[in-house]
Amino acid sequence: MPAAKREDLRLEALRSAPLDSWVALSDDESTVVAVGATYDEVVLNSEKAGVSDPILVKTPKIWMPISV
Repeated sequence: MPAAKREDLRLEALRSAPLDSWVALSDDESTVVAVGATYDEVVLNSEKAGVSDPILVKTPKIWMPISV
């Protein structure tokens, strides 16, 4: 899969996740496999979902556009 497509899938997954929460992503970063209010909670929830080594990300309180 081209890098640009992977980035698009990752952004879609992150934007679909609740704000100000911990998110566990699949290996290819295209799917949210678990969500939690705390780091420990998202780790536990991802293990319950059968994903033992997820990519963990903290979502922001608000999405803001930036310009570079």
